[in-house]
Amino acid sequence: MAPPGSAHPAFGLGALTIAGGIVGYVRKGSKPSLGAGILCGGLLIGSGVMISGDSQYSGHSLAAATSGLMTLGMGHRFFKTGKFMPAGLVSALGAVSLAYHFKKVLEWKE
Repeated sequence: MAPPGSAHPAFGLGALTIAGGIVGYVRKGSKPSLGAGILCGGLLIGSGVMISGDSQYSGHSLAAATSGLMTLGMGHRFFKTGKFMPAGLVSALGAVSLAYHFKKVLEWKE
């Protein structure tokens, strides 16, 4: 059975985040990029699994919290360096994900 549509953004951003962490490590030797990419990506993929199961509220809450942390952390870095890649892009994607999953949290709260 395919996962519900609302889980796809979590799976997609999770995979993209892990891939970005790996690329950051391979290109620049950045262990923090690798660790953060795997941690945040893993949490997002885990939230997608929760959304696909019987824990939609908890899954969307976890995805919103993870996306919020990504937005704050990379947004701070973006404003500090002024470089869109990768900080601005990750911050923007995190903000969109935060808005989407927060909307879903409010829907499933009832």
